[in-house]
Amino acid sequence: MAQWRRGKLAAVRKACIAALGALALVVTAGACGAKNDDGRTHLSVWSWEPSMTQVIKAFEKENPDVVIDLRTDARYDQLITAIQDGYGQPDVMQLEYYALPQYAVSDQLEDLTHRTDGYSDFYTPGTWASAQLDGNVYGLPMDSGPMAFFYNDDVFRQAGVDASKIRTWQDYYEAAKKLKKIGVSITSDAGNAGFFDAMVWLAGGQPFTTSQDGHVVGINLTGDHGTQEFTKFWQRMIDEDLIDTSQPMWSDSWKKAVGEGKIASVFAGAWMPSLLLSDLPGGAGLWRVTQMPTPHGTETNAENGGSALSILKSSRKPEAAWRFINFACHSRQGIDIRVDGGAFPADNMTLQDKDFLTRTTITDSHNTQVPYFGGQQFNRVLAQAAQHVSTQYEYLPFEVYARSDFGSTVGQAYEWANKWREWRQNYVKMLRDPEADKHTPASPGPMVTIESGLEQWQQDLREYGYNQGFTVNNN
Repeated sequence: MAQWRRGKLAAVRKACIAALGALALVVTAGACGAKNDDGRTHLSVWSWEPSMTQVIKAFEKENPDVVIDLRTDARYDQLITAIQDGYGQPDVMQLEYYALPQYAVSDQLEDLTHRTDGYSDFYTPGTWASAQLDGNVYGLPMDSGPMAFFYNDDVFRQAGVDASKIRTWQDYYEAAKKLKKIGVSITSDAGNAGFFDAMVWLAGGQPFTTSQDGHVVGINLTGDHGTQEFTKFWQRMIDEDLIDTSQPMWSDSWKKAVGEGKIASVFAGAWMPSLLLSDLPGGAGLWRVTQMPTPHGTETNAENGGSALSILKSSRKPEAAWRFINFACHSRQGIDIRVDGGAFPADNMTLQDKDFLTRTTITDSHNTQVPYFGGQQFNRVLAQAAQHVSTQYEYLPFEVYARSDFGSTVGQAYEWANKWREWRQNYVKMLRDPEADKHTPASPGPMVTIESGLEQWQQDLREYGYNQGFTVNNN
């Protein structure tokens, strides 16, 4: 992540406050905050991490004066609304690394620099840098997200494919065709900006650049080689109906399709094991994990996700909030609970630990050891994936907005693919059914491709950056 000079931070903060919608932050005084009638401090924590429930139980046992109120369904737009309204903000928020700088530069987060002296060697260099802005610390790393290929081994073998031997995107394409013959989609993608960015990163793309002072951004989606390479590959997969574009990841319909073996695999970050266990427990024993296929089979990788716990500057309970995030992200007990639950660590000690690398089970919410990956030492695979992550990819300083705009631009290509599939199905039904109305089904409209969506996304981002006070380069 780019290091931003102090002398320019005020101007960047002004631009990014506008990028967050010119939100008026209401900061209330108070070092520890008022206690409730029960004499205990109540902390509001927004986090989607499945193991957080177990972390909270352990923390409250160690800190009986604090009660954690956990919200697991919060999104960034809800955080922005809470900040704008001046009430309902959490004390602690889980922020993905791509989102943290936008909130930090707009002065929404507590500066933790004075609390974290000596912490830098504890975390991996990439995660520690991702929790900083201009040399100041705005969160403690929770996890990291080197990408891996998670797959239902049973389904792949039914199609005659050994997924562990898939090395290139061409291998993946050939496997997808075999899966289609047995009525299975190799994966799903309904138009996810984070996934798109990660795959462009994997392809060596660098469509976004940000200067050290944060004033100048470069946006070149249509001319970047890596972006174009992935776009052409993924459009081919969509055109040949090899991926399911109708079901967003983690939707109920997606979970059902994956559970029934209709969707056979996922490209995701190393945080995926805990979510597979919590949302798809029926897949235990059937799934495996291997390295990501790459455009030409080279050993390279990208990050997909990873996050930190940050304290909102509006919190009236910063001391209690610090105790909690320090327990969850820096104490051995908190880290072990999350790792046991399938989270992928951000600290060096765990990544080098023999017990971690040889682990074959994930701990569920009932403290049951589940061999989800059929006895595979999955952490060893994920640790290897982490070693190959390239470092050239950069996020925009208004990445939260960029990803929110993805759906209305590039996402339209996926919507059109769904309409086209429905039209084909209706047309075939009309031809085969002698009782059917012989009127040709309504057209899905002009074709929309990922490429045409990228052109609109690029235009939107350039205009947005310019309107927020950034200097925008087109290359």
